Amino acid sequence: MPEGPEIRKAADKLEKAIAHQPTTEVFFAFEHLQPYQDQLTGQAVTQISTYGKALVTHFEGGLCVYSHNQLYGKWMVRNAYNYPSTNRQLRFAIHTERKSALLYSASDIEVLPAVAVLEHPFIQRLGPDILDATVTPAEILEWVQSKVFYRRRFTTLLLDQSFLCGVGNYLRSEILFVSRLHPTHRPTDYDRDQLARFADAALAVPQQSYRHGGITNDLAIAADLKKRGMPRRHYRHWVFGRDGQGCFVCGTAIIKDRTGGRRYYYCPTCQPAER
Repeated sequence: MPEGPEIRKAADKLEKAIAHQPTTEVFFAFEHLQPYQDQLTGQAVTQISTYGKALVTHFEGGLCVYSHNQLYGKWMVRNAYNYPSTNRQLRFAIHTERKSALLYSASDIEVLPAVAVLEHPFIQRLGPDILDATVTPAEILEWVQSKVFYRRRFTTLLLDQSFLCGVGNYLRSEILFVSRLHPTHRPTDYDRDQLARFADAALAVPQQSYRHGGITNDLAIAADLKKRGMPRRHYRHWVFGRDGQGCFVCGTAIIKDRTGGRRYYYCPTCQPAER
């Protein structure tokens, strides 16, 4: 499932294709949304904002379309009206003279005024966005020490979108490795300096992933391994997906474990269970 950086990349691609030009047609598959089709046709998309794994498409007339891909939704950008051959169901489409933005398989789509976006039930519950440039490590540090979160294990805490918005499986493992924190421990198990390291990583790792095509590993290490012909899966991440392989820092074999059916990875030397 895509995480915050991938959702923002998808939004960037959509903006580049269809923003700031009049729509020639807007399509909704759901009957209750179809009255908005004519209203939005002829209007330009002004921006596409992201809230964790949700996208909000802003139209110049003051209306927005909220969409959440959930497990199966998928956006595609095509030449205008050039539909792909797929068994997926088209749920939402924005057409311009040159390009079409097509959302398949998603079931969570709403139209709402721009002034109501931040009051949407999903968005309202979200914690700080890991890609929001206005969020600071100091704010994350105070947030992770708050009574709501400080006694919860990192394995579950980091997947809670009310804690940090946009973190999923791979970012959870990568943030904790860079922080040198054990996945099954809790914020209350660490001192303020260790949690400050976590606060820095919670923003730096996702932002690097966004800027560098999903690479969360040290960029020099990744570049060297790529140059030597290693496949992307071997150099993209510090620990995620690398079970049994040597840690890039200490050489210890990376461990894979699961909680709640979701996998996570860590280095038992760099992220010791004993404190």
